[in-house]
Amino acid sequence: MNLPPHNSGCSERATCTLKTCSLTLCETHDLRASQMDALYRISQILSRSLDYQETIREVLQILDDAGLKHGLVSLAEPDGSLLTLLAHGIDPDAPFEPVRHQPGEGVLGTVMEKGRTLILQRAGSDQRFANKTGLYNVHLPFIAVPIKAAGSMKGVLATQPEIEDDPLLEDRAHFLEMIANLIGQSLRLSQQVAQEKRSMQEERDLLRRAVRQQHGFDNIVGRSTVMRRIFEQMRLVSKWNTTVLIRGETGTGKELIANAIHYNSPRARGPLVKLNCAALPETLLESELFGHERGAFTGAVGARKGRFEQADGGTLFLDEIGEISPAFQAKLLRVLQEGEFERVGSNKSLKSDVRIIAATHRDLEAAVDRGDFREDLFYRLNVMPLNLPPLRERPEDIPEICQHLLAKISNDQKRKLTIHDKALRHLVSHDWPGNVRELENCLERAAVLSENGDIGIDLIRFPSQRSTPKPAAPRPTKNDDFPEPENPPPPDDAKNGEPAADEVSERERVISALEQSGWVQAKAARLLNMTPRQIAYRIQTLEITVKQF
Repeated sequence: MNLPPHNSGCSERATCTLKTCSLTLCETHDLRASQMDALYRISQILSRSLDYQETIREVLQILDDAGLKHGLVSLAEPDGSLLTLLAHGIDPDAPFEPVRHQPGEGVLGTVMEKGRTLILQRAGSDQRFANKTGLYNVHLPFIAVPIKAAGSMKGVLATQPEIEDDPLLEDRAHFLEMIANLIGQSLRLSQQVAQEKRSMQEERDLLRRAVRQQHGFDNIVGRSTVMRRIFEQMRLVSKWNTTVLIRGETGTGKELIANAIHYNSPRARGPLVKLNCAALPETLLESELFGHERGAFTGAVGARKGRFEQADGGTLFLDEIGEISPAFQAKLLRVLQEGEFERVGSNKSLKSDVRIIAATHRDLEAAVDRGDFREDLFYRLNVMPLNLPPLRERPEDIPEICQHLLAKISNDQKRKLTIHDKALRHLVSHDWPGNVRELENCLERAAVLSENGDIGIDLIRFPSQRSTPKPAAPRPTKNDDFPEPENPPPPDDAKNGEPAADEVSERERVISALEQSGWVQAKAARLLNMTPRQIAYRIQTLEITVKQF
């Protein structure tokens, strides 16, 4: 039907010349103008937010203002049914039980099943009209249109015009189909974003579980008495926000302990930020810890958060804390005491909720006595000290640590690695001045030299000159990159079943010391410059029968 332009100033309504149409031109123009305004407002709402429940409520309100009352949106469930969660005209304070329609059930189920618009001139005259929500007037028309997106059914949009025997139902249905298309695209995008969010949350939770398992207390190797005591202290301190000072020689695993404390604490969901204080000069250390503002110094082209801000809600691990200068110690002390700091180039105080874990291999008490380390900072850090023993003081842990490290190296090299018992005993007899780090390097070196993955005593090389085993005479040929072991392996023509030369000498030394001390292990340990734990382990591994008197 071709309509002449609407003149809003006319005093009389021009009527259509067709006998089958009783509508005035002004009524048609008013309807379309109202629909265009509503369509514009709805498009703004749907593009504003991905919260489909909030946006659809506003859409139903606009439809209500346009004369389409009691709008509802029923969404498709995975089983093909429809679930009505949103309906306009219900008291928001009154409880609303979700209404479910099976495919083909009622008007809504029929639209869902057929995927086509359904127009009822009078709702109560159609036996399919169930009115489960109890919102609708059975004497008024009813329109239900499918909500589609990307060719799939997403749900049904339904409303009830407020005019009985409404001659504009076709136009209203066409308008609702346009609205349903917009809702469908918004629903599809909202569901896609929600699915991606769920996937990211599942991946995040999986990574958190993996990290927590990787850094769990049970994954730290060590069954000696001293390590069990350390593990118990870690379990206790991880529950609280107490400052921890981890002390021990280089290579004893201080960072591993810090990881375990963080990932088994209530702050595990927060970040773990690490900083090696010895790796940066003092001028950069302040910027790294506290951050800086743009233009604070040459090269500061923009503002930057420091480690304290990055660790907000989590843990800040300060490794080699004993290396910072006395001037910077005063700045760090203020942060630990007051919980406030300023970025470099700013006078604005910032706060950060951070737990401090510090680590050092230095004797801080001696540094305090010399005046190299502030006494008040020492006491601020030394709230809960954890003293990690060197590897030489827990030789009974070496075999288990070796197996753990070999599994790691095997995974890196994608092959199976095994170590012989003689090689393992040779590793136990070493003093390991570099602790676990040196042991790992030694095993990796042996794995590289092994053609078939078997690590024998001939592949165990100690480059360090600080080892304790008795040095052996040098061989005619020498590889500077991989020096010969200080205790040479047994010759190839050694008799089967006879102990190797290094085993005999070690066994004889231990037995001789025991005999000199009257078989008192503590005295024998002092003669051999060992700890009682070391000599007890050697007695066990060398199968020495202790005489009783």
